[in-house]
Amino acid sequence: MFSKTCEYGIRATIFIASQSHQNKRTGLKDIAKKIDSPEAFTAKILQILSKDNLIHSVKGVGGGFEIPRETMKDIKLAQIVRALEGDRVFTGCGLGLSQCSDAHPCPMHEKFKSIRNELAHMLENTNLEELALGIKSGDTFLKY
Repeated sequence: MFSKTCEYGIRATIFIASQSHQNKRTGLKDIAKKIDSPEAFTAKILQILSKDNLIHSVKGVGGGFEIPRETMKDIKLAQIVRALEGDRVFTGCGLGLSQCSDAHPCPMHEKFKSIRNELAHMLENTNLEELALGIKSGDTFLKY
């Protein structure tokens, strides 16, 4: 459903949030290892997320990536998806056609439209804090 960039970006952001929830910063190597992503690819993703102010990068000794606890509740998964993929997930055709619309639908348009709307609702209503707490409690995981 998501591109690899988006999958890794969501995983990385959830991991950073879970660490930040414990007042820890985490480095690139640790993030890439914990989310099972190539380090160079992870670095590019984190750069985008940092540029969009979804995560913070702290340089120097004791540095790393973090998300202030007070902002976790306000960061929705939809913001991460938009930062990495734009609106394609929210508006794109299920078959990848560029001209698909309500006025000129593809064969899957109506069925995919309802799925896309449900996905958008979930992404808009899921925040980082709730996902980080699931990791922290051990109820959920990011890697086997």
